Amino acid sequence: MNRRRPRALTVAAACLLALGLAGPAAAVPPRPAAPAWHPGVPPLATPWTAQVGPDNALPEYPRPQLTRSRWQNLDGVWQFAGAESGQAPPVGRELGERVLVPYPIESALSGIQRHEDRMWYRRTFEVPADWRAGGDRLLLHFGAVDYDARVWVNGIPVATHRGGYDSFDADVTDALTTGPQELIVWAEDLTDATGQPIGKQRRSSDHGIFYQGSSGIWRTVWMEPVPPASIDSLTMTPDVAAGTLRLTPHLRGGAPPGLTVRAVARAGGRVVGRASGAAVDPLAVPVPGARLWSPDSPFLYDLEVTLLDGNRVVDSVGSYFGMRQIGTARGADGKLRITLNGRILFHLANLDQGFWPDGLNTAPTDAALKFDLQQDKRMGFNAVRKHIKVEPDRWYYWADKLGLMVWQDMPATNTGPMPQEWRPQFESELHEMVREHQSWTSIVAWVPFNEGWGEWDRAATGRIADEVKAQDPSRLVNAHSGVNCCNSHGDSGRGDVLDFHQYLGPAFPSPGGDRVAIDGEHGGFGLKVANHMWFGDGQAYEMEPDSATLTSKYVANQEAVLTSARSCGISAAVYTQLTDVEGELNGFFTYDRQVTKMDLDQVRAVNTRIIAGADGSAGHVPQPSPGTPGLTGVTFYPLDGTGADAAGDHDATVVGGAAFVDGRSGQGLALGGATQYLDAGAPVLDTAADYTVAAWVKLDRVDGAFQTVVSQDGPTNSDFYLQYSGADQRFAMSFAGVRALAPVRPEPGRWYHLAGVRDTVRGELRLYVDGEPAGAQSACLPQAGPTGHTVVGRGRYGGNPVDYLDGTVDQVHLYDRALSAAEIKQLFESGE
Repeated sequence: MNRRRPRALTVAAACLLALGLAGPAAAVPPRPAAPAWHPGVPPLATPWTAQVGPDNALPEYPRPQLTRSRWQNLDGVWQFAGAESGQAPPVGRELGERVLVPYPIESALSGIQRHEDRMWYRRTFEVPADWRAGGDRLLLHFGAVDYDARVWVNGIPVATHRGGYDSFDADVTDALTTGPQELIVWAEDLTDATGQPIGKQRRSSDHGIFYQGSSGIWRTVWMEPVPPASIDSLTMTPDVAAGTLRLTPHLRGGAPPGLTVRAVARAGGRVVGRASGAAVDPLAVPVPGARLWSPDSPFLYDLEVTLLDGNRVVDSVGSYFGMRQIGTARGADGKLRITLNGRILFHLANLDQGFWPDGLNTAPTDAALKFDLQQDKRMGFNAVRKHIKVEPDRWYYWADKLGLMVWQDMPATNTGPMPQEWRPQFESELHEMVREHQSWTSIVAWVPFNEGWGEWDRAATGRIADEVKAQDPSRLVNAHSGVNCCNSHGDSGRGDVLDFHQYLGPAFPSPGGDRVAIDGEHGGFGLKVANHMWFGDGQAYEMEPDSATLTSKYVANQEAVLTSARSCGISAAVYTQLTDVEGELNGFFTYDRQVTKMDLDQVRAVNTRIIAGADGSAGHVPQPSPGTPGLTGVTFYPLDGTGADAAGDHDATVVGGAAFVDGRSGQGLALGGATQYLDAGAPVLDTAADYTVAAWVKLDRVDGAFQTVVSQDGPTNSDFYLQYSGADQRFAMSFAGVRALAPVRPEPGRWYHLAGVRDTVRGELRLYVDGEPAGAQSACLPQAGPTGHTVVGRGRYGGNPVDYLDGTVDQVHLYDRALSAAEIKQLFESGE
């Protein structure tokens, strides 16, 4: 077979081919266009969604408390690809997709809009020529990458990091080459498949209280040149009593001998204080006659910190601070309350989840980030609970500037007990969160645990609270928000705060010992707004038909907060919540921030009344009358063959055929566990005041059924129950849902003396068994006056007679005052 060799192209043909003019047979296919970033379409768009583009992705300076003039933002369009476990970095290789950093990849603004367990980011950057002069080092900063991250520059590994809510950086100087520099980031985020801290994130939303997760880079990436010895961070703690700012500069690259630090504080450009010292020592910067920071006057001082070698400036940074002090003090009513700058100030807070329908974990713009906090101020709130999420620095900057006190949660892990292998990581991230944020003026409290989420041991919760307090003694520590809720291991007794959650609420804990009490979550009234719901539908703790009803429910709920503050002594209340989030429709605003759901003038009016009225002043709890003296009481039923009152004032009727048998003293009334009881025919006790009830009782059975010894009927439930609680298998003095419980299970067939006390001044129920204190429980809200009959042997719940006594009762005393422990002991010993 004869093969012909191809002929070489003539010069003319080659030129025509290069110009694309050689005709169809010789045409070269066009080179595919490079991939481009295109935003996804979010289910809901915010007012800022359309403002985001490849050239303006969060361009603001990302670190307001440590500023330098030279920096470069690396946000914008990066190359992107999904990654495999163990895959080598794609050095020098183009990736097939484009992502807008710093929006998490599941978000519409990222342009990816899907989840990847593992992912690659790639881009190049130029280092300005003047940054490389004089021996400066180049730092690469990552605001946050969720969750595990590795970083390469020009193929050289420069950083690894674990943790989705804290920042990290790398000195990349030694990895630089000439020309464009290649930057590659690998991230892995398995979200709720592990024990990592995730807050409200889940791989897939549950259409309930958990939301679409956010993976990968979700805060600004940026770089700056710094001297070899430079200021890395500042720890700033105001000392209002001393009139100073305690300042500790932390240096990168060590502190060569002889370096000093100079700090200058200014107010409106005027120098108010100076301090200098060795670079390794803390400074006390004088702030004489300080103008104090508060929500009503969020004044901030400017600060310049300079690192010096003799008279030569080595490094200089700008910062700011506020002078304020968080503490506690007893009000005129005797209840321990939170103070700001030495004065009692009620913390009225919104619950802030920090999620966005277009950017998920990341607000679309800085103006959007600021908007949420501005609305808190507009509505009359003076505080925010940042709920199990940590925000970018600029969020705290706006809280500082606008004047909002922040209760900062640690992001929770999954709701079950945290796996053993993840506990050290959780504690490490908690302490890093405190370290990175302990200089923000707005933050007033740390919250390690929310409800029972991730909590594994009550003693460990207490230990962790103590360690956070030791790390930052200048703020409150709320060991466990919602200690009464949701798989909680119970109150550790540690920290500065006792925190209850109650939906719809509000909650009514009372301060005790050296701990204040707060309502950490309540509310949750909802409203559907067509075309502004993430799933087209949703729910809340109680749905309302229209805005007017929603507003009135909010106002009434908040008025109850004021009652709780005055009667119970709570120091803070947190309403749920600022905006709708995905399937949760209980916001003041829709999730897209497009629709206001309540009348905000009414919201502000009631909020203002709460802050002004919850000041700890005396007179809100009426002092009880001294009552009837002696140990007989206002009514005494000996139950010796009759229901007669020993004084003849409130003779009672035996109902259902109950029989008189041998009792504790003489005869007693035997009740058969159904239909039988003793009815006084009228309310004997004024339940709006103090009272005590006492009786001898012998139970025929001790099991899971409730049994009531003495009660008084209310409109729906008994006003009180002196009872055996079947749920706890303990004796109790109770209101509906509130029980002062004895510590041990009683024995059937044995006589016990029970006494239950309602103390309105101390706001509690107390139970005594056989003359000894057995239990106490906060029950601080005022009760309504009496409406129903006093009865022996049954209760009332849900409008129905319930909890009939199966046993014998004897010697029933009713008192119109709170007996003392000594009097109850005397009554027991008397045998009556």
